[in-house]
Amino acid sequence: MSGSDISSRITDALDETAALSLLRGAVSIESITGNEADFAQHLYLLMLDREFQTDQAEFLPGRPNVWGHRRGNGTGPHLLITGHTDTVRVDGWQERWEGSERESPFGGAEVDGAIWGRGVTDLKGGICTAFAALDVLKTAGIKLAGDISFAFIGDEESGEDGTGVSVGIEHYTNMIAVGDLPKPDFAVYVEPTQLDIYAAQIGFFIADVTVTGTSAYFSHPELGVDALKAAHSILTSVWEHGETLRGRDPHPLTGLSGLLVTGIEAGGLIAVPGTSKFSVIGSLQSGEDFHERTQAFETAVHSATVASGIIVKISYPAGRDQPRGGSACEVDPSLAPIQQLQAAIKQYDPERGEIGGAPYWSENPYLIERLGIPAIYCAAGDIACCHTTEEHLNIKEYLTAICAFALFIANYCGVVGRINTIKEEK
Repeated sequence: MSGSDISSRITDALDETAALSLLRGAVSIESITGNEADFAQHLYLLMLDREFQTDQAEFLPGRPNVWGHRRGNGTGPHLLITGHTDTVRVDGWQERWEGSERESPFGGAEVDGAIWGRGVTDLKGGICTAFAALDVLKTAGIKLAGDISFAFIGDEESGEDGTGVSVGIEHYTNMIAVGDLPKPDFAVYVEPTQLDIYAAQIGFFIADVTVTGTSAYFSHPELGVDALKAAHSILTSVWEHGETLRGRDPHPLTGLSGLLVTGIEAGGLIAVPGTSKFSVIGSLQSGEDFHERTQAFETAVHSATVASGIIVKISYPAGRDQPRGGSACEVDPSLAPIQQLQAAIKQYDPERGEIGGAPYWSENPYLIERLGIPAIYCAAGDIACCHTTEEHLNIKEYLTAICAFALFIANYCGVVGRINTIKEEK
């Protein structure tokens, strides 16, 4: 059977009503970071229904990862589809949509050709795409030669105190590293990409800089050491360093490195400011040395001219696969599975499937750098609406993603035996 015949069978096998019900069911389960357990259990049961050998384990008390493995006939490669179970919080959602059908962030309302709700794009839509793709393959009578694994992990999203530092993916990848779980040959992490394929991603670090001087009543400023004035000098040096970074050659997929001051606090009670604090986020290209970049930032901070008596401290609150942040990474866009995924997407939407780079950080460095597993990001949905009260997923794009994923899974894992007719399978 030709590739075009398989793609047509996949289209015919898609149950749109069931696929949308699957998505609404996922959105209905609140899973804000730290509270992933109910959604993880939901996914555990979905995998059991689809004949996975399924297991789960807590990476922290009350916070489980869940995963499953389904064997083919041993003649094809092993594909992993993975994503995070947690979402950001829902602050402001109800107020934004009060009195409308979108009022509940967990309602999964259908409005303007999209499903609305917290996590629908980041990234429950991608998770549901993978499940629905397997349902399509079953209905189409397509059996896989290769193995397929699903892994759904917690603690990816930042924003909740003491959480969001990738403890979940750390736990899961450690299990692969020590041989407790089989190592896949290729991985798709279902962060939203509007069905483009991100073969690279930025790295990042977040730094909090605390400048301490001495407060003094405003009528005797000579008795104080002005922390705000010192912070101004330091910020000038940091901004100059940022401009230097932007003068470098851009990465072909992720663009320029950067440095952005994201906030500042300072001031006294009618007095010389005794403290000033500001925060910075830096972005890195693949190939940049993480230690060198943070050291260059610290040099910019400490090279500023400040008054005697000023103390400057730098902390890094957002360690991920690096103690001070997250690595940039990339894989070769010409890899065969990436080309197969691109072809599958373009079979259903010729405008999608472009190779690009993620303008965000997520957890593929744990797969690529730690385990040597080629991994990309791909799923329906626009990252621009995520983490906002506008989060929604276009229904047409979601259904296209299901068909594209089904075709990719069949082509990558391989098809075994005769493909039954849809009528025979039913």
